[in-house]
Amino acid sequence: MKFQDEFRDRKLVEIMGDNIRRMARQLRRPVNFMEVCGTHTMSIYQYGIRSLLPDNVHLVSGPGCPVCVTPVGYVDNALSCAVEPGNIVATFGDMLRVPGSSSSLMEQRALGADVRIVYSPLDAVALAAGNPSRRVIFLGVGFETTAPAVAASILEAARQGLDNYFVLSSHKTMPKPMEILTADPELNLAGYLCPAHVSTVIGGKAYSELAQRFHIPCVVTGFEPADVMQGIEMLLGQVLKAESRVEIQYCRAVTWDGNPKAQAILERVFSPGDAEWRGLGVLPDSGLNIREGLSMFDAAKVLDLPEVAGIEHTACRCGEVLRGKLAPFDCQLFGTACTPEEPVGSCMVSSEGTCAAAYKYGR
Repeated sequence: MKFQDEFRDRKLVEIMGDNIRRMARQLRRPVNFMEVCGTHTMSIYQYGIRSLLPDNVHLVSGPGCPVCVTPVGYVDNALSCAVEPGNIVATFGDMLRVPGSSSSLMEQRALGADVRIVYSPLDAVALAAGNPSRRVIFLGVGFETTAPAVAASILEAARQGLDNYFVLSSHKTMPKPMEILTADPELNLAGYLCPAHVSTVIGGKAYSELAQRFHIPCVVTGFEPADVMQGIEMLLGQVLKAESRVEIQYCRAVTWDGNPKAQAILERVFSPGDAEWRGLGVLPDSGLNIREGLSMFDAAKVLDLPEVAGIEHTACRCGEVLRGKLAPFDCQLFGTACTPEEPVGSCMVSSEGTCAAAYKYGR
């Protein structure tokens, strides 16, 4: 059965590839489509999707990796929490090797800092409950996909009456950077492969204003090769018809309205606020701040953490990669001074990073 499924998928990809090439011959000019999901980026490199496309249809990787767009200043604040005696910093594993201005969480853990990998924010709540004399700071990094689970952890800590659980929030929301990138004439984007995981929460309707205001096609796409190819095919269909609307290819998981329960818990715990994105700067209303009524769980406020600018490596070009202005192979550090084992920039660290994907599959 597995062989039959793989054979069927390969035939689907071949058929879609032929149709994409046929449609591309009708284009008046080349088109640039951007994916803004790290899992899409990994799939595109892993399955060699770009090699299946005609020369006038280009895929551009955008800021779809939440770890990658986390600013250096946030990492520096996380490091200051880690080196403070009595603190436990809890984090997902992909944050460990992200470089700060002068160190990383992995380096500080090797020097004795209590930095622990957890697989769920509720694991961090359990850490706090089991260590009542110590502060547990969870690093809340992610888009709308992971933010509901972090919100649930705050509500659970409140239910348990814990006074030693805190979240250092760097949650971000996706539609705003897509607006900024769409308005960039240098990118000249003609459509988006919208993020699938994020869209399970916020729904296809979240991109309606983007499509209408900027007259740009949007297709919410799954991760399998046939999904991505069909998403490209649907985008080309809109371009050729001069349409700009939101379509959902990944209809087996994404609905128009999204997940109302997840949206409700986000609304209960977080409020929109300005957020700094690596490579994009500070974008208005693109972040999620812990609401005033739950500020006793906000690590930045309780611990009085300052706003830190952070210092990036002078030769690192992650910002340009995240904006779609530069391919990983065009960075002079790629694959030499910067590797997954010794990353200089965040794009090489995360499993969803563009440079990590290019290093693993694109060479």
